[in-house]
Amino acid sequence: MGDKVMTIVQGALLTTGKAKAVYATDDPNVLWLHSLNQATALNGKQKAEISDKGRLTTQISQQLFRFLKAQGIVTHFQQAVGERDVLVTALDMLPIEVVIRNYAAGHFATRYAVPMLTPLSPTVQEYYFKNDALDDPPLNQSQIFALDLATPSQLTQIEAVAQTVNRQLGQLFEAVGITLIDFKLEFGLDATGALTLGDELSPDNMRLIDQATGQSLDKDVFRQGTGDLRDGYTTVLHRLTTYLGE
Repeated sequence: MGDKVMTIVQGALLTTGKAKAVYATDDPNVLWLHSLNQATALNGKQKAEISDKGRLTTQISQQLFRFLKAQGIVTHFQQAVGERDVLVTALDMLPIEVVIRNYAAGHFATRYAVPMLTPLSPTVQEYYFKNDALDDPPLNQSQIFALDLATPSQLTQIEAVAQTVNRQLGQLFEAVGITLIDFKLEFGLDATGALTLGDELSPDNMRLIDQATGQSLDKDVFRQGTGDLRDGYTTVLHRLTTYLGE
């Protein structure tokens, strides 16, 4: 699953987020993303510097994007340019976070008094307004349309892509002995207006449970202070690399 190699020159720093620094390039339709060695939770209220984290999230994310690309999913990922750096298609991001829940966990479990890891049928799909200052409040469809955050046709497409991604990633993780509990997706529009999967795909924005040990392999370890998140991330990367042959 090789990428077409491009020669791109890194440009000015555009913005620095909780997990990434975003740079312009000499191509206006391409951005350069650099992953930070920083872990955050609770919308940035909990923060720590963790060495090697940026490499782990970058390597996991690019493997998952390559995998989804092979399944026909349109994503922003173009190619890696270093252990912590990737080139992506520049997108006009929709201010919506899409959360897919296969099992009860996190806020869903506490909000509805559901035992942790209760299987959810049908799969739950939630929307949140991406706004740290407002603590990412939940959205329903009518609110999305009233606030002009997405069109009905875009939301229909988002729902379909999210379900496909869930199915494909669920099968992939099952094959390497990991259960996909839940995860977050973000979408944007490219220069032609085409809906495209963006952001990243890593244990930073999904919950993963080792089927053999029941241990968390994601950022919950950092949120709850139960260990070193690098241990779980390393396990995920090793299993994906071995299975996918990266």
